[in-house]
Amino acid sequence: MTKPLVLILGAGSDIAKAVAHHFAALGHPLQLAARNTAALQADQTDIALRYGVGVTVHAFDALAIQTHESFVTALPDLPEIAVCAVGLMGQQAENERDIQAACRVMRTNFEGPASILAVLANRFEARGNGTLVGISSVAGERGRATNYVYGAAKAGFTAFLSGLRNRLAKRGVHVVTVLPGFVATQMTVGMNLPAKLTAQPQDVARAIARAVERKTNILYVYPIWRLIMGIIRNIPEQVFKRMVL
Repeated sequence: MTKPLVLILGAGSDIAKAVAHHFAALGHPLQLAARNTAALQADQTDIALRYGVGVTVHAFDALAIQTHESFVTALPDLPEIAVCAVGLMGQQAENERDIQAACRVMRTNFEGPASILAVLANRFEARGNGTLVGISSVAGERGRATNYVYGAAKAGFTAFLSGLRNRLAKRGVHVVTVLPGFVATQMTVGMNLPAKLTAQPQDVARAIARAVERKTNILYVYPIWRLIMGIIRNIPEQVFKRMVL
């Protein structure tokens, strides 16, 4: 029996590629969507040959929100599972100096992902089934001086996913919020990350597949992050504002 069709948005990222390979290894056909479709051609061929599943490639721009309805309409088939891996960390120092750079980070991490998942949510709700997966971040759980622009956008996205999950809970559509913590990707190259708290993209992919199967609501890829962020959220503000995290 054919496994559910999986749409991966932002398919050019390291995490998205790991998710694609993992779902394909489980037998799921894929739709890979990104701005640079030419860069996905090699992945399309590799995955199709390696796992023997159907793989299609689709042009998608998360920031062109006016195209999101037509993008979904143009898909050859409406997926059963959609994973949004769209994101941009940017540089906090640049974001503080350049409001356009800050807005791009905020739009890429919140407005674009929320827009496309809203469109898919309506289609899934009308059909009566489906799973939406949004990759957010623990950075959104409390604003910190070192990445508050990125964190603010992710906080908004986390809240959006929570509300979407609440709205669709009785409509046959499940929503998973993924909070990966540190992940070794191109986006984090050069950062001094603690090895024991840093996941690989493949770890994230496996955790997402399990979360979809088990209908997990909020996924911390490494469970220790739930404790870490619980502590950080509860540091008194008078103390927190003197800290560098």
